[in-house]
Amino acid sequence: MPDTPSAARSREDLATPVARGPRETRKQRLLTSGLLIAVLITSGLLMLSLTTGAYDVFSADGFWMFGITRVPRTIALVLAGASMAMCGLIMQLLTQNRFVEPTTTGTTEWAGLGLILVLWLFPGASMLARMGGAVTMAFIGTVIFFLFLQRVTLKSSLIVPIIGIMLGAVVSSFTTYIALMTDHLQTLGIWFAGSFTRVVEGRYELMFLVLGVTILVFITADQFTVAGLGKDMATNVGLNYTAVLFMGTAMVAVATGVTATVVGTLPFLGLVVPNIVSLFRGDDLRSNLPWVALLGIATVTVCDLIGRTIRAPFEIPVGLVLGLVGAVVFVGLLLRQRKKGGLPV
Repeated sequence: MPDTPSAARSREDLATPVARGPRETRKQRLLTSGLLIAVLITSGLLMLSLTTGAYDVFSADGFWMFGITRVPRTIALVLAGASMAMCGLIMQLLTQNRFVEPTTTGTTEWAGLGLILVLWLFPGASMLARMGGAVTMAFIGTVIFFLFLQRVTLKSSLIVPIIGIMLGAVVSSFTTYIALMTDHLQTLGIWFAGSFTRVVEGRYELMFLVLGVTILVFITADQFTVAGLGKDMATNVGLNYTAVLFMGTAMVAVATGVTATVVGTLPFLGLVVPNIVSLFRGDDLRSNLPWVALLGIATVTVCDLIGRTIRAPFEIPVGLVLGLVGAVVFVGLLLRQRKKGGLPV
């Protein structure tokens, strides 16, 4: 007997929540009033960055200077803050450790080694060639870290970053030796400080490469979530764990290498931002990604504004301010875990 129109509509109504419910629920988790407020606050900080500086942008030739320095600097703040914060989130998922990020795994030190090697072997190398060397060595160094980590039986929350810091210290010593022998020690010092002072028109365009990394993180967020459950669990559900690990390593290497070439090191950014977001919002990766990006941008912008105003017209490198803030937050996270009954394994 054929269905009546009312019966057909009833079955359609019953099927609709099942088909559309998860999508609508995810959309509701992403688009919230809190996120809108965060966007407005971050936009306000970026507007403040555009109007802060020793040069009067409202003078006769101010608009020309505004386009050469302020706009490129602010764009670089956005791209560097979002990408490096997400790199920390990726590495924390792949290592299943909240205290891991490019600074605590030696990735930034390997990028510096690549930069110095290019300057040594090819003194007149272009910015693109320097970036290529930094990205290549950052990738090699991250792979070495993961290979070394597989040999370690004790993988507590402190052992993993200690291993990365030790490897980074060895690489940094070797880099310093090369810089000293080739008269590039001052360049190395500027790189380790991390500053947006040199970000002007013609020197920041490479930063748009990390925009691709940021977009790719949003696309592949579910794969990294599954990979964060561990190799055995990811393999059991049909995920190619090795491919995801390789992709994550490449993304971290590109973002770290490009940022290191244009800006320098931004220590602890990938450690501070994901942990703060997880502290207030839990561990839902996809819904946390916009918050990680916004908080990364806001953190770098605030630290840059502090560096530009605390001793104006001189500037304190943003890397120094970030290092101080990151160290305090890192210690706070350790103390918080201790109060909860010990550091997690």
